[in-house]
Amino acid sequence: MSTTVAPAPQAAPTAPAPPRRRTRVLALPEARWALVSLVAFLVALPLDLGSAPAWTYGPLYVVAYAAGGWEPALEGLRALREKTLDVDLLMIVAALGAAAIGQVLDGALLIVIFATSGALEALATARTADSVRGLLDLAPTTATRLRDGGEETVPTADLAVGDLVLVRPGERIGADGTVTEGTGEVDQATITGESLPILRRPGDDVFAGTLNGTGALRVRVGRDPADSVIARIVTLVEEASRTKAPTQLFIEKIEQRYSVGVVVATLAVFGIPLAFGAGLTDALLRAMTFMIVASPCAVVLATMPPLLSAIANAGRHGVLVKSAVAMERLGEIDTAALDKTGTLTEGTPEVTAVRPLADSGLDEDALLALAAAAEHPSEHPLARAIVAAARARGLRIAPADDFTAAPGRGVTAVVDGHTVHVGRAEAPDGAETTVRVTR
Repeated sequence: MSTTVAPAPQAAPTAPAPPRRRTRVLALPEARWALVSLVAFLVALPLDLGSAPAWTYGPLYVVAYAAGGWEPALEGLRALREKTLDVDLLMIVAALGAAAIGQVLDGALLIVIFATSGALEALATARTADSVRGLLDLAPTTATRLRDGGEETVPTADLAVGDLVLVRPGERIGADGTVTEGTGEVDQATITGESLPILRRPGDDVFAGTLNGTGALRVRVGRDPADSVIARIVTLVEEASRTKAPTQLFIEKIEQRYSVGVVVATLAVFGIPLAFGAGLTDALLRAMTFMIVASPCAVVLATMPPLLSAIANAGRHGVLVKSAVAMERLGEIDTAALDKTGTLTEGTPEVTAVRPLADSGLDEDALLALAAAAEHPSEHPLARAIVAAARARGLRIAPADDFTAAPGRGVTAVVDGHTVHVGRAEAPDGAETTVRVTR
């Protein structure tokens, strides 16, 4: 029987996955303030448009202004103290200017939009941090260290290069190292993306956070836990969340000059008509309208929040993004070449053919039924594929006795009085599984 990677329902993992941490929206203060501002605005809006008395919606607008605008106002004042002018302060001035000329609704809407955007950016940043912490959860917190013929359970952070660690079946490996004794099949999907467990013998390297499936392994620690592959991946993701895309760098570069330009232009729009005899109210209305329209809030809000959201979303789906630059350049890609198994496919093995030997006396169904009976107690992905294929054909899976499994070699069981061995073929490519039946 041969196997291939094909779309199929994802099988249950051999060990429970680490709990996924996910920041709740209302756990963020930015989100709570934005929600208060939004609710106050939505309640005040129909009252205002419905010509209700001003005392019914006026206080609600005040709440919307205060809840959504106090933090940007504080940031803007801090920037002003450092003799810089940023978009936060410009937005607050524009909103207050709108209120000053009687356009309270417009100013409140500007505040709500800015506060909501800030909350979304904070949420995206938190979800990116969640992805990083999820990667850290892959590495176990403790390991079994062997010393002087005895065992001791120690935190993985206390492991040192040269320590000998015992990894039992079903446990996650605590540090990068080399197998010194034992044979087992290690699930390295979290590091390499390989869909099937990889046979590991003495002399082979293993990685922290990978799952040992069958067979006990003794591993000599080769790297400090802080310098493991999984730790370096976490560092890369953290650095990616702090990088800035070219578009954002450009916006930040011109933001200061643009804000100063808007303020100067607003003063000119206000002062020049006033100098030529225009009314104060008309000049102020014209100047505030210009400031609201010219405010670069929308441009600033359209840069980093989408990139942070994309990086966080990719991390939740197991895709690690090197930087915001790489994420932004994805939008320019028109052709992608992928060579990793499991990238475009499900990564689950599936039985594609059953080929009994001519003189075996077995047809395809009989051979598949024997193989499925022998593999039924096994947790190996190939075993699950064989059992699934037998069930799909409606075959009876007989109970198996004297089941034994040899890591990297196969399983042996007694089925209906026959000794059945299902194991790796001797074919050079190793693409097929053989079934040997003896009486």
